[in-house]
Amino acid sequence: MSPRAPRAAAAPAATPTPAPNAPDAFARRRTRLARELARGGRRTAALFAAGHDAMRNGDVEHEFRQPSTFYYLTGFEEPDAVALLRPGHDQPYVLFVRPHDPAMAVWVGPRAGVDGAVAGYRADAAYPIEELEQRLPQLLDGCDTIYYSFGADERVERLLSRTIAARRGAAQRGATAIERVLDPFPLVAALRVVKTPEEVAALRRAVAVTGAGIAAAMRATRPGLHEYEVQAVLEAEYRRLGSPRNGFPSIVAAGANACTLHYTANRAPIGDGDLLLIDTGAEHDYYGADVTRTFPANGRFSAAQRAVYDVVLAAQTAAIELVAPGVRFHDVHERALRVIVDGLRDLGVLNGKRAQLTKDGAYQPYFMHATSHWLGLDVHDVGAYREDGESVVLRPGMVLTVEPGLYIAPDAKAPRALRGIGVRIEDDILVTRTGYENLSRAIPSAPAELEALVGAARG
Repeated sequence: MSPRAPRAAAAPAATPTPAPNAPDAFARRRTRLARELARGGRRTAALFAAGHDAMRNGDVEHEFRQPSTFYYLTGFEEPDAVALLRPGHDQPYVLFVRPHDPAMAVWVGPRAGVDGAVAGYRADAAYPIEELEQRLPQLLDGCDTIYYSFGADERVERLLSRTIAARRGAAQRGATAIERVLDPFPLVAALRVVKTPEEVAALRRAVAVTGAGIAAAMRATRPGLHEYEVQAVLEAEYRRLGSPRNGFPSIVAAGANACTLHYTANRAPIGDGDLLLIDTGAEHDYYGADVTRTFPANGRFSAAQRAVYDVVLAAQTAAIELVAPGVRFHDVHERALRVIVDGLRDLGVLNGKRAQLTKDGAYQPYFMHATSHWLGLDVHDVGAYREDGESVVLRPGMVLTVEPGLYIAPDAKAPRALRGIGVRIEDDILVTRTGYENLSRAIPSAPAELEALVGAARG
């Protein structure tokens, strides 16, 4: 399956898709995690903390977005909450939440409250967050193993430490000592790295919205604009199509700014003859896309720009075509790297044999990042890349990016015509039972398609 496709179609309609975050989906995730927690027959409990409001400046708060793991397991979007899972108990799922406050509801809207946590989020029991210190030690009674990721919430950590100490002191009187505190992160990450069909549907929608935004940005691009003006067009399309936020800050980098990997200033003017690199992703139902396109701001690649672009596109095509179940994650990078090194030789940037150049890392000043990362609720989603020292084997349902690049800085030891050129091409790839599906294939990446789309904006 080719990673390239015909020019992007019209903006996607906001049609319903299977909900990855319906109550049943959260319940299934908790059930799967509970099975993992209960392995070995130990009496376990797992604690997860929500995020907190944070002040931006003065009395203005940052926009709140629930930490992904807490949301993945609960669907609860309010801050200052704690979830407790206790496999095998009569009430295996307990939520502590902020009570509904009629006075605050006038200002910021209603809270779910204790009743809503049970009725709307399927908690077996719910209590005000102010009762956490009183009730949690009792709820952990009989548990000898606690799963909790330290560093998530200082209040929970202090309470957990006191509970462990108190239980240790009472062990001689028959209390069950808490013998182990383990990190649940690896267990949750192993669940999150393989997406369900509903999660894939959310990613499809995020990618479709992202593609519409990129197409709008391409049509609007012309020399003389500033990077932020193109960003405004891009993200206005996201909001218009229902994406509440980006998955990460958009990169809109003109000319040599594209050689800075995480450039987000987006303030510079766009020059005639610049390439414009856009690395961006809309979020839908908490799932985010991550797509990069690089195109000529004036609608025509120069010969040097096209030569660099063709190397990156060939590397990406080769890497994507390798993706399939049973392939090792790092083999995707190695496939792209071979093409990149050969391309640097053809461009006159490197001299020597591919094997030795690769071994010496001679390519690293021009290609210094990995080709892929997992994608999902987080742009750099959870999931191991190595297990027992070996590269993870790809399985159906995994979603990874494939994003080789070449970054030839203005002061690079390279032919003068190539200096200041930065190119990255990134697509979102689903591992299927028989190979792969490029979720973002409808977003143009072929040079002729890019030139036609950007050129149409000025015509």
